[in-house]
Amino acid sequence: MDHVIHTPADSEVSVPDGVGWVRTWGASPQAPDDSVSSIDAFENATLRQFVRISGGGRRIRVRLSNEYGTERLVIGAARVALADDDGADREGSSRAVLFGGRPAVTVPAGAPVLSDPIDLPVDALARLALSLYVPGRVDTVTCHGTFHALGLLIPGDATGLGAPPEEAAPLPAQGFLTAVEAWPGTPAGAVVVLGDSRTDGIGSTPGTDRRWTDLLAGRLHARGGRTRCVINQGIGGNRLLSDGVGTAALARFDRDVLATPGLGHVVVAVGNDLVFSFAPRTGETAGFLAMFPGEPVGVDDIIAAHLQVAARARAHGARVHAATIAPYGGSEMYSPEGDQAREQVNEWIRTSGAFDGVLDFDAVWRDPADPTRIRAGLHMGDHLHGNDAGYAALAESVDLSLFD
Repeated sequence: MDHVIHTPADSEVSVPDGVGWVRTWGASPQAPDDSVSSIDAFENATLRQFVRISGGGRRIRVRLSNEYGTERLVIGAARVALADDDGADREGSSRAVLFGGRPAVTVPAGAPVLSDPIDLPVDALARLALSLYVPGRVDTVTCHGTFHALGLLIPGDATGLGAPPEEAAPLPAQGFLTAVEAWPGTPAGAVVVLGDSRTDGIGSTPGTDRRWTDLLAGRLHARGGRTRCVINQGIGGNRLLSDGVGTAALARFDRDVLATPGLGHVVVAVGNDLVFSFAPRTGETAGFLAMFPGEPVGVDDIIAAHLQVAARARAHGARVHAATIAPYGGSEMYSPEGDQAREQVNEWIRTSGAFDGVLDFDAVWRDPADPTRIRAGLHMGDHLHGNDAGYAALAESVDLSLFD
């Protein structure tokens, strides 16, 4: 049976059941003081940002956020284009981004805004350049303290420029942009990964889309069949049960996961609660851990948190998968007690039957000669985070049939 969908830029569009908007890229919004990197106050400037989507579509729309802003946000103009390898617009691809048919929009403090549909056909794994002109002063920028993306801050209204000018300065974080959604025209679904810095890709080469989620999106696209978009909702330093760097994963779950258009699968991959709870509080480690308030947690707490993720996701019709917690021996965060707790949680993830699938990242990364450590050549040098090879190994290990 067909149904009718109304969108701001369309009249009536008749489509088959199961076809509609699906999120194809995302980044969890953060307050600037709860982020590993943030954007300083600025005014009369253009933010030009680059994202690689996972699944394609006939048209797209973007989601911007002022959710952590303290004042209303005025976007004076916005454009989106397909980007080439040098960050310039591909010829003929630049489109105005409108809001209710208008080129400017005012976003209240604490709110997001969704653009009108944009008639820009995009292929899977396409790279987009989004330019946002902000005429007024912004003191508090809702951001995502990313480790992997590149962006630029340009004086004045540069939305009409097809290539970055020389006076562009690098952005240390993503600003305002939190999602890109696509209309594929055929049935599609989203795989949302709720994670920490290992999901957000610390240690991967910036600007090259080599997080394990990016590589998984490439594998799913190469396999063909029904479109499966992969949405990375990782935050470096994030925890399941307590705030710290970013809002706690259980607290942001409705916004970042359950509200995802086209949601079909959820992967939970957050291991910091145990790592931080058992980490030695000496020297520089003590100063770092001061960023993470709250009581220490144990194995039973983490199991309960995983069960909450599973129950809340299934209530929305999604299938739920869990990643085991990879080793971190040799890092400043390591303790034997923490490692024992990690192993207990991993054993429960593997054997409890609580999930529709398990991504055994511990088995992929652990050194056979010392299972408390990541194998040489797979971490960035800190014995905690992956490098390009390490994230590639995780992506290659995932059974694609989990997402059928």
